[in-house]
Amino acid sequence: MPHVTMEYSANLESQVDFDGLCRAIHATGIATGLFELGAVRVRAIKCDHYAVADLQPKNSFIDTSIRIGLGRSQADKERLGEAINTTMNAFLAAQLSQPYFALSIEVREINTPLSWKTNAMHPRIRNAANASSTDKGHK
Repeated sequence: MPHVTMEYSANLESQVDFDGLCRAIHATGIATGLFELGAVRVRAIKCDHYAVADLQPKNSFIDTSIRIGLGRSQADKERLGEAINTTMNAFLAAQLSQPYFALSIEVREINTPLSWKTNAMHPRIRNAANASSTDKGHK
């Protein structure tokens, strides 16, 4: 983990590079050192139907949920949230400079006993990392 899901108002589609934002958040998650590469997932989901604040057509939002497994300290959860907040604020500076945009970010813990996962990517990525470190040792 983490699983980062951004729901965003459709009127941001032409204003924000969501592929770039997903990649920036992904890099930030990895840079925290809290997660292995195969566990980080970032997605953006466009909301075609919404009603925001005073219903001005320019009103827009990104609501961000960061779901992580149990067991990390409060300090680690805060560090993760702050890091992603910093990345998103920098990436979305143009939107944040306008009086029509709302950004929200929340870190949530997944109830592990009620969560089932099967991830075939982990072995491949771990093997590639091990092979890379072995190759470096032989040079």
